[in-house]
Amino acid sequence: MRIKTRWNNQDKQRTIEETASALSFTLWRMCMQSLLNLENEGFQTDTQMQRLTVIEEYLAFLLHAVDRIVYNKMDEEERAIFINALAKKLADYVQDNGRDLGGAGDYRAPFIELLNDRMDGYAEFGFFDFEPSFQMSRYFGDAVTRVLGEHQRKWVTTQVIDIEVPFFMKTMKRAITSLLPELPREETA
Repeated sequence: MRIKTRWNNQDKQRTIEETASALSFTLWRMCMQSLLNLENEGFQTDTQMQRLTVIEEYLAFLLHAVDRIVYNKMDEEERAIFINALAKKLADYVQDNGRDLGGAGDYRAPFIELLNDRMDGYAEFGFFDFEPSFQMSRYFGDAVTRVLGEHQRKWVTTQVIDIEVPFFMKTMKRAITSLLPELPREETA
């Protein structure tokens, strides 16, 4: 998957919000590709809104993973600004797509509620060197399975653990190390 791996003007100083915005676009594209991967593997989505709900679960997982990655790389204030800016930009994508797919309404608030709930849930599990623990990956896979429904239960979690999580981590590693060059490459490469 092609992602933004460098800034056009590399000499220009970027704000935390600009970096969060660039990363949010990459995360959104990753989720779209992963959803396509699921569907190409025969996992069925019944409606466009169900597809968006799967993407929301993906985004919640990725936001938490980004937070874990930058935890020791930014001071507390920078990290809070960065993660909040990233969450707000992701919520903008969810709101715009929800409105396009489901009509007028507030799609942002339920997504922010989901983010807060999942951040608490994922916090219970380990995450080391760009890799979530098996338990975290399983929790994520189970969340996607609940969205897709019981008839998909047997294999969705396995697909998420074995295929989607490694895809996410590999792609996100490239994006983060290029968009946040102050992160030491030896720890994230």
